[in-house]
Amino acid sequence: MNDQRQEDDMRWLQVVREKEERRARRKRQVFVQKLLLSVFVIAIALAAVLFAVGVAEKNGTSKPENNANSTADTVTDTSAAGPDKNEAADQSQNPPENESDEPLTTADDQGNSQTVVSYKKSANSIYQYQENTRTLGKGILSSHAVLVDPDQQTILACKAETKRIVPASMTKVLTLLTAVEHLDESDLDKKFKMTVEITDFSYKNECSAAGFEIGEKITVRDLLYGTILPSGADAAMGLAEYVAGSQEAFVEMMNDKLSELGLSDTAHFTNCIGIYDEDHYCTVLDMAAIMNAAIDNELCKEVLSARTYTTSKTKKHPEGLLLSNWFLRRIEDKDTGGAVVGAKTGYVGEAGNCAVSFGIDEKERNYICVTADAPGSWKCIYDQVKIYKRFSKRK
Repeated sequence: MNDQRQEDDMRWLQVVREKEERRARRKRQVFVQKLLLSVFVIAIALAAVLFAVGVAEKNGTSKPENNANSTADTVTDTSAAGPDKNEAADQSQNPPENESDEPLTTADDQGNSQTVVSYKKSANSIYQYQENTRTLGKGILSSHAVLVDPDQQTILACKAETKRIVPASMTKVLTLLTAVEHLDESDLDKKFKMTVEITDFSYKNECSAAGFEIGEKITVRDLLYGTILPSGADAAMGLAEYVAGSQEAFVEMMNDKLSELGLSDTAHFTNCIGIYDEDHYCTVLDMAAIMNAAIDNELCKEVLSARTYTTSKTKKHPEGLLLSNWFLRRIEDKDTGGAVVGAKTGYVGEAGNCAVSFGIDEKERNYICVTADAPGSWKCIYDQVKIYKRFSKRK
């Protein structure tokens, strides 16, 4: 009997020992799992912090000065071939939350506003620096910017203004100017037949389009507005062929105009649309000079100032096409200290979001503003709002 009890006690002790060992193993497993989970959570948090810091540094740092050789920087368009491709998808979006409430002049921007160094005596053959020309700081997100007084031919504010940019569809301001200068009043109501070659070219290069269809007969006036308001590559190509017979011959005319304006040392265009090409470039100062020449032409100014335009009726479009200048419609309710009268935007991946505009302040002083390489279409608009607002208050 004693032997049986002793054997039972030993068996019971063994069961207890095995339970304790299993409990200990379980505790170790739980501890290891908690430890691994903690490490994982810490790693995720650290990665999030590093990502946020990287984004902040990216937003606060300009891209390389020569954008013509930069890599496309967009999620929606990795090829970045066609000008203005991302704008159509962005037309109906509201501005980012609280964007309209951001201060027009940041402390950082004030700290970076300073007179331009004295050795800058001239920028190009059009505009001159002055003693109180200001350098725009990091509060302006566009990596290139300039504000000029076209009447006094002076530079009021600037940022990387002499560095080469990719003009994207701002190119079409020169397309418009070149075409108009080679047209008579009688040409405006003449018809041009849209070709499959033009529509295929626009589609192949992923360009924005006014919406004219193959075989549609539209007026030359419609082509002018279609080139600017919706940034239509089909309209721009139509103008080029109507005026010069081909885009190649028309581009020669465009470069002749650049030479006439005294810009050929710093600007050269290879197409009438704004498609990216290493040899298609200018500076924001050059673009200001091109816009200056355009608004000196009554018809060009009329086209660039239009908020909307309805094309003539055709068999393809019995009611016509309603075209809109979305930049003007987006900025018209913003406080710029005056009014932005006309504009042309642009986008390719290598250029970021850019715009050239002209406006007037409450004292009826004229301005031309050019910004390039903004990290978004609304950022581009708010950069221009800030610049106009600040300098509209000058004495």
